[in-house]
Amino acid sequence: MTGKPMAGSPPGPAAGRAPGPPAGPPSGPAAPELVAAGFELEVADAPLLHEPITLADIAHVLDLGMAGVIPEQAARRMLALLLEVLDIPADRFPYDPAHGELYNSRERYFVSRAGDLAGWLHAGRPRREAMRIAFRLCLRDGLTDLMAAAAALADDLTALALAHTGTLLADQTYLQHAQPSTFGHYALSFAYPVLREGRRLAAALAWADASPGGAGCVNGTRLRSDRATIARLLGFRCVAEHTRDAMWQTDGLFDMVAAAAGLVVCQAKLAEDLEIWASQEFDYVNLSDAHSRSSVLMPQKRNPYALSIIRGSAGSIIGKLTGLLAIAKTPSARSDNLIFAYGEVPRALGQAVRTTALTAGVVRGLEVNAARMRDALDAGFSQATDLAEFVMQECGIDYRTAYRVVGEAVREASASGLRGADVDGAMLDRAAAGVIGRGLGLAGRDLSEVLDPWQIVLSRTARGGAAPEEVARMAGQVRREAAELAAEARTWQDTYRTAREELLAAARRCAEAGAWPAARAGGPEEDARGPGGRAERQRRR
Repeated sequence: MTGKPMAGSPPGPAAGRAPGPPAGPPSGPAAPELVAAGFELEVADAPLLHEPITLADIAHVLDLGMAGVIPEQAARRMLALLLEVLDIPADRFPYDPAHGELYNSRERYFVSRAGDLAGWLHAGRPRREAMRIAFRLCLRDGLTDLMAAAAALADDLTALALAHTGTLLADQTYLQHAQPSTFGHYALSFAYPVLREGRRLAAALAWADASPGGAGCVNGTRLRSDRATIARLLGFRCVAEHTRDAMWQTDGLFDMVAAAAGLVVCQAKLAEDLEIWASQEFDYVNLSDAHSRSSVLMPQKRNPYALSIIRGSAGSIIGKLTGLLAIAKTPSARSDNLIFAYGEVPRALGQAVRTTALTAGVVRGLEVNAARMRDALDAGFSQATDLAEFVMQECGIDYRTAYRVVGEAVREASASGLRGADVDGAMLDRAAAGVIGRGLGLAGRDLSEVLDPWQIVLSRTARGGAAPEEVARMAGQVRREAAELAAEARTWQDTYRTAREELLAAARRCAEAGAWPAARAGGPEEDARGPGGRAERQRRR
């Protein structure tokens, strides 16, 4: 039905012109300032993404070839070209920001080699899908490497702890003597957060190992109804469920960079302690020559350079996490969510891998000055808590009162130049007289066992305590968990390596005019990850 516009309705568009801004792709070259600020930024990530995006392209061509979307001859030609590209190092491939970011720069090369056949790469897939797949392939490698590094560090910390279950140390809070402990108990305390962050990395790997392939721009593609094939070809353990979410999700990135930051922050705490303890004022530990650096001016200086790198790396990765959170705070489906992440997240993981390996090296090369630790312990009053508990139990007074009595005795001993081991019953009686108006009948009592740091340590047999046998038990548990984490990392590394080899073998067969593979039924879970599948076979090995 036609008719005149209703009264008061807005005028229609002018004849021959659609409403709104111009439509269609831009014409002409990009502005030089866009090239410098944008395309150069993305092309700088080529060393990280060159191989993964080529693998994504190969899987895409195989997928569409098996479905009959791409003519066989065109698919064979493109597979042969992509296999050539895979053998070209990123720094020798003609990436040129003048021709666009990574994907467009590659397309120009493909067109120069294969003409219009290169256009088949676009079928059913926007550039962002190729980049998202490549990104996740890159993240899988970084995460498994970091899991392995975390496991190795936990194992090295365990070895250090086991070597010093009997090395007495006045453990500290606020850099003040707290209670008698051992260096082994102290060292092992760092292995637990390392393993916790390792498990967080394993959870982040599960997120990264979900394929966004076949998601299209936001709602999938009409060319392929089965997204499982490309997931299987690339060794993904599953398909990212919702196509729009698969294309734009960022929450898993927060998790993995936060875990990397947490892992290195734990190492920074250890590094700060060791830097203090390696000073002449403490002389508790010595770093190996290989992890130290000299001053070019002061001949006596021996700088703990490795510890500075560890501490600084923690701040750097925290900055990367903060930046990632900031750029992700946009409306949904915006490219700036991920353009900056393509390089920053893999670099954060790589920095964490290198830092963790450095910390492990420092731990392995650390020299512990047990005699100096014992001297410092004996010179202080770290037995005071145990003495107050003894007074409470022996004299039948509440702990707060016992605390005040021992505190006054410590004050007297300190003013007289005495040590904690020198506090005797007479001093406690004098202190009690001042606190509660009467003595406690402790004069002449033998307090040597109560004040003996080693006896105090031996008494800490509760779960998690500093007694040598308990530290040894915990160390065994940590070592087993570290081995499990390392085995998990190796399993996935082997699985991804096998998937890559199978993908390339299939591509070579097809490129050489061999039999074209038929699409297989079933998702990646059944084919690669289920009972009897590739990952399970790797685990059983």
